[in-house]
Amino acid sequence: MLKGAEIVQQLSKSQIFRDYETAFNQATHLPLAFRPHELWQHALHGKKHENPFCALMAKSSRSCAACLQIQQELIEGEPGKSTSVMCFAGLCDTAIPVNVGSNVVGFLQTGQVALRKPTDAGFTKVAQQLIAWGIKVDLSELQDAYFHSKVLPKEQYEAMVRLLEIFAKHLSVMANQILVEQQNEEPPLITRAKHFIGDHQAESLSLEQMAKTLNVSTFYFCKMFKKATGLTFTDYLARTRIERAKNLLLNPNVRVSEVAYDCGFISLTHFNRIFKRIVGKSPTVYRRTLRT
Repeated sequence: MLKGAEIVQQLSKSQIFRDYETAFNQATHLPLAFRPHELWQHALHGKKHENPFCALMAKSSRSCAACLQIQQELIEGEPGKSTSVMCFAGLCDTAIPVNVGSNVVGFLQTGQVALRKPTDAGFTKVAQQLIAWGIKVDLSELQDAYFHSKVLPKEQYEAMVRLLEIFAKHLSVMANQILVEQQNEEPPLITRAKHFIGDHQAESLSLEQMAKTLNVSTFYFCKMFKKATGLTFTDYLARTRIERAKNLLLNPNVRVSEVAYDCGFISLTHFNRIFKRIVGKSPTVYRRTLRT
């Protein structure tokens, strides 16, 4: 199974992303990056329209560390939600997640923008912080860069983020298509196993039963299934059942307990635990969010 970084790399090379990046740069004069979840570096460094102040900060290891901390805060925001963080210099960065299923594979990131006009008092605080960190910098050059930061009204910046959120959803669809295409190239044994699981997911399925059905050893089936899907048989079965459960929960007239048993779970407690582990919220809370 492709890793998140590999999916992001493929999408970054697509014509639609290149066209969108160009249009975004021209319309906003802000940098844009599509970074994998695992990245640990300045996502916007070297990008077109990079803030000159941020470019100077990247040259110092101490201020660089502060910026990297911002990167970490961006990816640790509320799961599935866009996150905006203000750095020590008063510049705003935003990361918008791109998902494959319930997993975040990467982020659209932009920012390095001031939501208020830079002031002399603001620059004085920044300079004092850098001096306290022991950073040697040309203050006149830094001041010039600071006052050349892009300034946007908060409402305009938030509208721009909403456009990125729409594009992120489009990228998520494309990412899922990439995985579907990859799955179409999987070994016939795995394809047969998935079809069998899909047809019998509401029944009591065991690893031994699957191996016997496919006429292979349990060890061989486990090894091949994990290699092809990235999941154990038990985890894949659980996720398949949960996807069916999510569809059944769309019907408000069906009780949660009925959904649980219809999807092959041995008890309501077991269903609730697995559902929350995979979806991030209980079946009841998930159903409630569908109505809002």
